[in-house]
Amino acid sequence: MQTSTDTSWPRIRTAGFDGFLVSFGDRLSEPANRAALAFRDAVDRAGWDEVQETSTSLVSAYLRFDPLAQDHAQVHSWLAALLEDTDWYDAPLPEGRRLWRVPTVFGTDLAPQLEEVADLAGHSPEAAIEAISQTRVRVQTIGFAPGMPYLGELGEEWDIPRQTGLTARVPEAGLCVAIRQLVLFPVATPTGWRQIGQTAFRLFRPESDTPFVLRPGDEVLFQPVERDALDSLRVEADGGAVSEAIE
Repeated sequence: MQTSTDTSWPRIRTAGFDGFLVSFGDRLSEPANRAALAFRDAVDRAGWDEVQETSTSLVSAYLRFDPLAQDHAQVHSWLAALLEDTDWYDAPLPEGRRLWRVPTVFGTDLAPQLEEVADLAGHSPEAAIEAISQTRVRVQTIGFAPGMPYLGELGEEWDIPRQTGLTARVPEAGLCVAIRQLVLFPVATPTGWRQIGQTAFRLFRPESDTPFVLRPGDEVLFQPVERDALDSLRVEADGGAVSEAIE
């Protein structure tokens, strides 16, 4: 049976004529994100032939099914039974996840908002780099741009709001922070998130059979490198990033 501090969750909702959204909270938390990832994996492993697609957001799992092969009521009953089967808020994360170690230039002219962010978090720039680079962050979801990970959760001191104005351009593979999360941009874009680092990690590869390199549930360590290392990293496979299976 599910357990949660709020008994209104989890919740099954209809999403169009051929989908359901199973939500585990109305705001991001580690247990809700864990539950969404674990539940989506369980749906995949259930082997329901009528299910054509699954995905996750920060706190929800989505599935799309073939309404000509099965009606809403039956799919809803399958989901309700699966919810009752496990405490999803304390479920193991899916197998097959990877830990990525990503070389990152923190600060310098490449990431000019590091000092501002460190001050907002109550750290020196050096302490901010140490705190972030030693925190294994989970890919909580992929969204906004193709292959773009939302990563977290950082400590409470990093509950920094987004800027009220936009930075005109954060370059591809720029590392930014806000609201206890890190984001790594797959393309150059304007943003309200503050940039603290720059990597050479190419996240979106449309020419590949697996265009999104990172997957929800993967974990990432951003490891500091010197400013002059970036050019050489750009010609390396995965921008110098390496990965290993999480046991």
